[in-house]
Amino acid sequence: IERKYRFRARSKTHGIQAVHQARRSLGTYRICHNTMAGLDAETSASFAVDEGRREIALVFIGDSFVAGVGDEKALGWTGRVMARTEVPGAVVAHYNLGVRGETSGGVAERWQVEGARRFADVSERRLVVQFGHADVQAGTSIARLRLNLANILDEASSQGVAAFVVGPPPAAAPQTNDALRQLVEAQRDVCDRRGVTFVDTFTPLAGHEQWSSDLATSRDGIH
Repeated sequence: IERKYRFRARSKTHGIQAVHQARRSLGTYRICHNTMAGLDAETSASFAVDEGRREIALVFIGDSFVAGVGDEKALGWTGRVMARTEVPGAVVAHYNLGVRGETSGGVAERWQVEGARRFADVSERRLVVQFGHADVQAGTSIARLRLNLANILDEASSQGVAAFVVGPPPAAAPQTNDALRQLVEAQRDVCDRRGVTFVDTFTPLAGHEQWSSDLATSRDGIH
């Protein structure tokens, strides 16, 4: 990866930045891909079709990490997961609806409107949600964040949409990480209460030497 990014970079400095950005995306990718590998087995029983081919609509919605901000390849973790995901015998259409600066409230407001057109006329509907950093920056209370996430998951369940939640990764600032740690635990609890899969990217990456080193060279201490 390092050789590939440096070869395409316009300068040595630009190449090193690209390597760091790729590593940050890959760090989250590895955690998410390992968990998403089991998603089909965990949820497909509720969406099995008796005849015809499986048609799956997979909607990723959330913040800048979903959108792939900071990744020179413009793939982010979602693009890398999909590039390595195979569902034999199924047609999978995936949609990236990430918006930089999106909060839990923003996702709660728009997922049904934007998801409805993607979920139309398919046999299986999947929703992957990620947010957190913008909520910290906006000062969203833990109680409000829990309510927003609970509403998303409850509404998805009532509409036959299988949900999957990814927590935010660490930032460079200790104060931000203190807030993120509480937020992640709140997300985990909301998901556990509903039997929804939650991927914790914060805990395994907090204090990780390579992750911390890469964040130290990033422009905003987040991406």
